[in-house]
Amino acid sequence: MEQHTATDNHYTRGIADFVAALRYDAIPAEVIARIKLLILDSLGCAIFGAELPWSRILLDTLTRVDTTPGCTIWGTAEKLSAPHAALVNGTLVQSFELDDVHRVGVLHVGAVTLPPVLAIAELNPQMSGHDFLTACVAGYEIGPRVGMCMGPEHIGQGWHSGATVGVFSACAGAAAALRLPQDQVVHALGIAGTQSAGLMAAQFGAMVKRMHAGRAAQSGLYGALLAQSGFTGIVDVFENPYGGFCTTFSRSTDRFDRTQLTAGLGESFETLRIALKFYSCVGSNHTTLDAIRIMQARHPFGAEDVANILVRGSRVTMDHVGWPYVPQGMTSAQLNLPYCIATLLLDGDVFVDQFTEDKVADPDRMRIAALVGVAEDPAITARGARYRHMVHVIVSLRDGTRLEETVEAPRGSEDVFASAEDVIAKFRKLASRRIASAQVDRITAQVMDAERIESAALLARLLAATAQA
Repeated sequence: MEQHTATDNHYTRGIADFVAALRYDAIPAEVIARIKLLILDSLGCAIFGAELPWSRILLDTLTRVDTTPGCTIWGTAEKLSAPHAALVNGTLVQSFELDDVHRVGVLHVGAVTLPPVLAIAELNPQMSGHDFLTACVAGYEIGPRVGMCMGPEHIGQGWHSGATVGVFSACAGAAAALRLPQDQVVHALGIAGTQSAGLMAAQFGAMVKRMHAGRAAQSGLYGALLAQSGFTGIVDVFENPYGGFCTTFSRSTDRFDRTQLTAGLGESFETLRIALKFYSCVGSNHTTLDAIRIMQARHPFGAEDVANILVRGSRVTMDHVGWPYVPQGMTSAQLNLPYCIATLLLDGDVFVDQFTEDKVADPDRMRIAALVGVAEDPAITARGARYRHMVHVIVSLRDGTRLEETVEAPRGSEDVFASAEDVIAKFRKLASRRIASAQVDRITAQVMDAERIESAALLARLLAATAQA
């Protein structure tokens, strides 16, 4: 073991310095504009997910053991203690594969950042709109950088980065919301980091995959609250060679890049590199679905016209979503690329109405999915994490026609970000299924004008299904 002391924590302290010192006036206007859209998108995902079966099982279970009427469970009339509210709300954001993604950092950022920040807002009604937005930016900045540090190999090894990396977004957001000083942020990061856990095998049909973000949100909240009370954590959580986050989760001394943790921090904002989803499935599938739509616009074809489809992409794409489809539940269907391609070809869309339990083993979907092959393109893999969703799709039709299309990034990505109108429309489409339209309008107005809110607790309470419409 190399010589190391706890004071060798340059990167951990660098993150803590940023979180403790960040103020609203230091955040560029374009970042403030973007964070509001990202917040609204995540809230819509959560409100829609409130009545899904796995969401109800989790909430019903926790309400039996937790009678603390502390914090709002979004899209419901329920309240729980702050840690359990963070757990449930994070799960709701991730409940139907609709939420944001930082592609390079491999992280769904809103699901882990917003629940602890809004829980703290309810505990501390003095939190202003300025402070709320600042705390959100802190969380949205840090988690993706940890993911960039670890690289796509992290998820390739079987760790679910939303759960492992996500604790640092949650912790940073919560620490900023509490206005913790630098030394307490260091401890908060160390408390959160040691709670990191999450296995990618959960993607093969398990409801628990939805809960990974919630657990990360809860762990980050615990980290900040405990540090505020003087509880200590691993002060060199990123640097320690034995049991530190980087070495342990990479199983190496060099398959990570700690410089990514702080390079450009406070100057180059990762918040602007977070993408939104307009398909109700894992982000790795979106470029292929866009490619097929582009080809259909150029040369119309449907499911029965297809002889076979080959998707060539990165190694991570092949491992993550490219396995031969076998019905194993809703989660597996939403993550499997051949199934999603079949859904698009048969239904013309891949949104919430296309994913129901009766369709998971639909013979037509399984038949079309069997025509899809997914293979690694070493040239795409070699382009690195930024291009991990890039695909080259080849469609062979029964009449002998061959169509090809390459897509580097999907609609809604940081390169082709959605308009405010598109984001608001998605929010309305999702939230209106659970709450009154007048309430949808009020939430939209509150988020889009968040810097003027006197108390962020007002927004948190407005997310309850019982709020006045």
